[in-house]
Amino acid sequence: QVQLVESGGGLVQAGGSLRLSCAASGRSFSSYGMGWFRQAPGKEREFVAAISRTGGATYYADSVKGRFTISRDNPKNTVYLQMNNLKPDDTAVYYCAAANRIITLQQHEYMYWGQGTQVTVSS
Repeated sequence: QVQLVESGGGLVQAGGSLRLSCAASGRSFSSYGMGWFRQAPGKEREFVAAISRTGGATYYADSVKGRFTISRDNPKNTVYLQMNNLKPDDTAVYYCAAANRIITLQQHEYMYWGQGTQVTVSS
């Protein structure tokens, strides 16, 4: 089993940057594909980014491509989401998740979820 704890959220002005971290506890972190999702008020949770077990492959939602970067440090059991040029539409609770897959974009394939961290972007 894997426990995930996100951190790094906060309030930032449009155009600013934040770096989210997700620390994993448990065994075999490197055996999980990792992802970031977000849920804005009144909206369904949506895919943001995913990274493969080794970090060699990444996928991004079109809305964040070119602005967000997902990465992982397996010895530190941590996955990151660097968010640049933030927009008010990026305001949401951000969740990291772990899947027993090499890499996946599908929410239902993620077995473990963090509690989320709030990101608020002011205009």
